[in-house]
Amino acid sequence: MRLDNHTLKKEILKLKHELHVSIVAHFYQKDEVFELADFSGDSLQLAQWAAKDANPYLVFCGVGFMGQSVKILAPEKRVFMPKIACCAMARMIDVDYFDQNVALLEKAGIKKEDILPVTYINSSADVKAAVGKMNGYVCTSSNAKKIIMKALESHKKILFVPDRCLGQNIAKEMGLKSCVVGDGNDPKEADILCYNGFCSVHQLFDVDDIAFYRAKYPDILIVTHPECKPEVCDLSDFVGSTSQIIDYVKKLPSEQKVAIGTEYNMIKRLRQENTYVLSSSKPECPTMNETTLQDVYDVLLSIKEGRFDNEISVLEETRKWAHTALNRMFEL
Repeated sequence: MRLDNHTLKKEILKLKHELHVSIVAHFYQKDEVFELADFSGDSLQLAQWAAKDANPYLVFCGVGFMGQSVKILAPEKRVFMPKIACCAMARMIDVDYFDQNVALLEKAGIKKEDILPVTYINSSADVKAAVGKMNGYVCTSSNAKKIIMKALESHKKILFVPDRCLGQNIAKEMGLKSCVVGDGNDPKEADILCYNGFCSVHQLFDVDDIAFYRAKYPDILIVTHPECKPEVCDLSDFVGSTSQIIDYVKKLPSEQKVAIGTEYNMIKRLRQENTYVLSSSKPECPTMNETTLQDVYDVLLSIKEGRFDNEISVLEETRKWAHTALNRMFEL
């Protein structure tokens, strides 16, 4: 049934109450979806909140790896996604590509037992499980430095997947050497070996955008996410995760101009005055924006009718090893 947005919202709220369903939404979701959420946050915050939620059903408005994270942490929870959209970065790596990168490092003279993998949370349950089997860690953009510092205590080479920019930025911040696996550099000379993945949205921000805003507004602050290119982060006044950016910008005086390099939906909700998008184009995540009110309504209706569309499942063996990698992060 196709309904207008006003009617859809009313029907969604009614079904949500009737079925005892919680709805969570990532910061990058469209306004009309974001406004329906019982809880909103970044990927890890959402997974942690959802895992402790008392309702039997959860509708997760985000991308696939996020719904999987809830199942990893709380396998008894029934998790549904209005749209099983897949993060482009997470799609850049699977277990085969992970194994190929390990093989490339072995070919370059680094033994497998001398590699300790760290995966950004923006990865599939299968990749997290592969990392867990090698005694590795999951990290987020806010704790990546802390996780890598702990991993370095092993005196092994750190294989960081899948976001090369986050790995390179953390390496620079810590005064470490990094390389991208397969880029022609000798990986034996680097401390952090980065998989060649990236976020298509955060790649949109460039040093020319920073130069434009600094020329126009000399007192402007530049705020970027560590998924941005290293040369962009180097010229920024503040670099932080989604939650760190929100906290930083909200504390600025209203008259302070700021240009932000992250996803558009979050920026426009964050601050109304003296706030600019650090790009000449609209940095909107295409997969995060796939979810519509109609999708939310449809998945709730499927729960009511017992069809249970778009339910997330993770094989127990995969869940066990992925949980091991996640738990190593939580222990820190």
